Amino acid sequence: MSKKIKVYALSTCSHCQHCKEYLDILGHPYDCVHVDLLTGEARAKAIAAVRELNPNVSFPTVLIGESTVVVGFDKDALDKALTD
Repeated sequence: MSKKIKVYALSTCSHCQHCKEYLDILGHPYDCVHVDLLTGEARAKAIAAVRELNPNVSFPTVLIGESTVVVGFDKDALDKALTD
């Protein structure tokens, strides 16, 4: 069974796009939140969620399972988190 994956991304970020493409290639489904396309309270909540996972609020921020966080497009960290 696949781990639940949530990707916090920016719609214009090339690193975010590469991260999503890599997850697609691996065949791992994920939920993606494009933080820059949100407005108002939804955007504030998304930024607060990212800040809890990644205090630098950089993108992409990927939550795998309940507690594993990968910051940036890091193939090795993604592979390790998805196979642990």
